[in-house]
Amino acid sequence: MGLFDQILGAVSNPNQQGSLSQIGGIINAVQQISGSTGTDPSTMQTLMSVVGSQVRSALQQKQVNEGQDAVQNIVNQFAGNSPNPAAVASLFSPGMQQQVAQLAAQRTGLDANMIQQILPTIVPMILNFLKSGASVQGSGNSVLSSFLDADGDGDVDIADMMRMASQYMGR
Repeated sequence: MGLFDQILGAVSNPNQQGSLSQIGGIINAVQQISGSTGTDPSTMQTLMSVVGSQVRSALQQKQVNEGQDAVQNIVNQFAGNSPNPAAVASLFSPGMQQQVAQLAAQRTGLDANMIQQILPTIVPMILNFLKSGASVQGSGNSVLSSFLDADGDGDVDIADMMRMASQYMGR
């Protein structure tokens, strides 16, 4: 469970930005989305995983084209638990947003239009998970590095990480 271990390490490391309140806020926000959309938690976890995979691909492409600093700047600027359409636009063109929603709809059975409407909420939460590994001194981010250096098998640990974080926090 590499990503979860990285996030737990960031939470317990005073030199990194991660905190239990940050992780708890993300989990609460995901639960609120699940409740407001009438989506069961396992479907929401699958949705987060599919979107997380697409976020990883977009960030990897930005890293190749613009460098690591540009990727960290996106994470720093758009990480949060509130809807932010600019976060989605920073990673995906309008056409790509539709493709992400359609792919997620195929994997979850949810309506693609509904998914596209909640992308501005989901993407900042994924970036917020990634921000937890950022150094308080501003140099390096172990969680982001682990996320971007994944083996490319298409399996993003976001859903597993959320489930484990919920269990860890007793929610």
